[in-house]
Amino acid sequence: MPRNGRDAMEEVAVRALQSLTPGGPETLWIREVDEPVPAAGQIAITVHACGVNFPDALVIQDRYQLRPTRPFSPGSELSGVVRHVGEGVMTPSVGQRVSASLPFGAMAEVVVVAADRCTLIPDNMPFEEAAAFQVTYGTVYYALVGRASIHAGEALVVLGAGGGIGLAAVELGKALGARVIAAASSQEKLDSALARGADVGVVYDRDLSNPARAKAFTQALKAACGQEGADIILDPVGGAYAEPAFRSIAWKGRHLVVGFAAGIPSIPLNLVLLKNAQITGVFWGTWMARDPTAGAQDMRALMALYAEGRIRPLVSERYSLEQGGAAIARLVSRGVSGKIVVEVISSENRTNN
Repeated sequence: MPRNGRDAMEEVAVRALQSLTPGGPETLWIREVDEPVPAAGQIAITVHACGVNFPDALVIQDRYQLRPTRPFSPGSELSGVVRHVGEGVMTPSVGQRVSASLPFGAMAEVVVVAADRCTLIPDNMPFEEAAAFQVTYGTVYYALVGRASIHAGEALVVLGAGGGIGLAAVELGKALGARVIAAASSQEKLDSALARGADVGVVYDRDLSNPARAKAFTQALKAACGQEGADIILDPVGGAYAEPAFRSIAWKGRHLVVGFAAGIPSIPLNLVLLKNAQITGVFWGTWMARDPTAGAQDMRALMALYAEGRIRPLVSERYSLEQGGAAIARLVSRGVSGKIVVEVISSENRTNN
């Protein structure tokens, strides 16, 4: 009996980059698997591109909050074309261009996702940009608007400002009226942030274990912020950078914990009390799962900003599906400015089905 235009008995093999045992990117393998079929409320997407994010490196090592059953594919954001729809799905429809987020599984030729985790993308939005959009911009928008209630004129410090999350924070901070202070580990990365609209920048030392260097970083941030210090700190870095950054915070400031690229930090709680400040967690993926309606509203707001030309992902490096492990390793090296994307269907071989 036909199912979504495909014989239910027909077996179709697709390629997927999979984790078979816990370990680093070198443990990932390309395998042929049965094409997944969407259940009620789900859609199947022919994947064109997949964004690479730091949790991809953690989940394959069993070091992330989520521990999927093996074998599984890494990857939490993708773009492509709707291939099949499950029962009850009214939108999107077969043939439409979409981006989507999911906990894991995006590095495969065909992926099944919940329909409410998908966003229609405009015809003029490249698949690579769409694949680099949802997790980074979605996380930052939720952080700044949903968690920090950002106001125009506030001083926003962005740590790791040259990375995917960092550049998204620079652009969105400016779009939301903040004064953006970009902090990065090299002048090259800082130049990327300044080109994206940051008002001022600070290059920090890669080794802040020395107290004098840590204090110098705090002072540089305070000087860049002016007045009392940072109203909001967006921190996807953690490690030894978190406490010196927090020491630059203003009265009633908000420190947004987004990730731990440099390790899990320790911040003395007396500093929180003295500044009447907040340390706020930002777990976008779980929030999206708990409130997909609100998440969809955020994505529509972000797509509107993209259409206005106020935000645009910087895709700096591209890899094939076979090179997905190398793409994750490259991200972990922390030498990348912008976003890394895995092209599942290369631009030379692209079609709309």
